[in-house]
Amino acid sequence: MSATVIDGKAVAARVREEVALGVAEFVATHGYAPGLATVLVGDDPASAVYVAGKQRACAEVGINAFDHRPSAAVSGADLAALIAELNDDPAVSGVLVQLPLPDHLDGTALTGLVAAAKDVDGLTPVSAGLLALGRDGLRPCTPSGVLELLASVQAPLEGAEAVVIGRSNLFGKPMAQLLLAENATVTVCHSRTRDLAAVCVRADILIAAVGRPRMVVAEWVKPGAIVIDVGITRLESGLVGDVDFDAVRERAAAITPVPGGVGPMTIACLLRNTLLAARAQAGV
Repeated sequence: MSATVIDGKAVAARVREEVALGVAEFVATHGYAPGLATVLVGDDPASAVYVAGKQRACAEVGINAFDHRPSAAVSGADLAALIAELNDDPAVSGVLVQLPLPDHLDGTALTGLVAAAKDVDGLTPVSAGLLALGRDGLRPCTPSGVLELLASVQAPLEGAEAVVIGRSNLFGKPMAQLLLAENATVTVCHSRTRDLAAVCVRADILIAAVGRPRMVVAEWVKPGAIVIDVGITRLESGLVGDVDFDAVRERAAAITPVPGGVGPMTIACLLRNTLLAARAQAGV
């Protein structure tokens, strides 16, 4: 058996097309476009690449992009003032503070200042609370993208045993919450999990997000499972994920590649969140 390879680029393209149609409808109705403000502090090369990609994606679907680039020496007070200004700006539907921030800034506290209505990353304490309570709100982009990928292969989530490797606030915890909302039975694993292989091999849906290259080997995977690889590491041989792709694809029913799997979905879901935020702010 060789697994179906889930094409994240194709699924992301569909989401972007839906967003572009929604933006055009929004403009026709309200006379202005949704706006996404990105805040990039300093000149970290990787962060600059990520932000540039987000801005290009905005242009492709008709979202206005507002680019803010404070110096690496910006004070916490000045950055907080910028976030407050963006929260109050009616032209800005969503605010994204690119992480990581320089060491002298408290990234958790500062990103938590983004208004929940504009929290297109879905990572503020208010957004996390709404997710935990099952109430409406903006959801984190990468976990939302994973749900889209699972839907693309018609993964039966209700009653399924799902295992998430990784308990980060950015991905693991919200991913577990989203799976619970779909009535899956969820186990969250981490560095202290006993007999990790035995836990993973029970999973109907196995999601790895720890940043350890090729950690998940074939013996950890239940035959016929759906495997989602969120990790990405650059080795001399190129980019690899947390899953030993070539070996695991011979046991799984479906698997995401790295690159080209989960990655494209993050920006696609960010664009969708920006449109959803604009609609909510317009009372739609």
